[in-house]
Amino acid sequence: MAQRRMFSNRITDSAKFLKMPLSSQALYFHLGLHADDDGVVEAFSVMRQTGAVEDDLRILVAKNFVNVLNDDLVAYITDWNENNRIRADRKVDSIYKDLLLEILPNIELTEPKPRADTGKVTGRPMDNQWTDNGPHRLGKDRLGKVSKGKYIEPGKPKPGKAKPARHKYGQYQNVLLTDEQLEKLKSEFPSDWQDRIERVSEYCSMNGKTYKNYLATIRNWAKRDKQGQSQLNQPRKEFGRSGSGRSNGFTLEGREVKDSDQPW
Repeated sequence: MAQRRMFSNRITDSAKFLKMPLSSQALYFHLGLHADDDGVVEAFSVMRQTGAVEDDLRILVAKNFVNVLNDDLVAYITDWNENNRIRADRKVDSIYKDLLLEILPNIELTEPKPRADTGKVTGRPMDNQWTDNGPHRLGKDRLGKVSKGKYIEPGKPKPGKAKPARHKYGQYQNVLLTDEQLEKLKSEFPSDWQDRIERVSEYCSMNGKTYKNYLATIRNWAKRDKQGQSQLNQPRKEFGRSGSGRSNGFTLEGREVKDSDQPW
């Protein structure tokens, strides 16, 4: 995915755009900078980073600058194709492409094309940065790679088994677990598995965090809790005990403390 984005003056100089609060205008630019090659962006994480509030996003939606695709605030920038023209031989499909087409079935998306030299779709340009519709030179960008196993060329069957579906748990519906992972969680923590889910859910909501494996996260937190408890249970060490067994008047067990022996 490209690291540079453009914005059309036709959009940003319009009265509809300029009448919005400055905070909503700023959020629009940040969403555009963080969007993928299909114009899809995780608005929640951008709002966390910039300090924007939901009212700023609501204004963008009301003005039809942004379409929100799901409850996780994955959003599509309406005028994406007006702002950015991405070459087909360097484009990387959005991971939310299926969701985008489900919500906006009539949208026009650029289909990635294979490189002329390798015949593979890599998301990298074949020669220079010139587009086929005008001299929009962007410079040399560091482009993202398609994750292994996530891109499937059109017309080819999906290799291997389909990944098991993950379901949402927790108060904020942000802890993702498969049925198998949930059963393992119940087996390992039979008395408080729900509390452990809620703990992770609240932490992720407050800090904007996500994890690849929430079961592993819960196990890791449980391990840390156990290590911390074992340290608390260790016997306290007494200070001021001389080699002869005599006390110099200062211990941690409530024994007499001599003012002359105190270091302060």
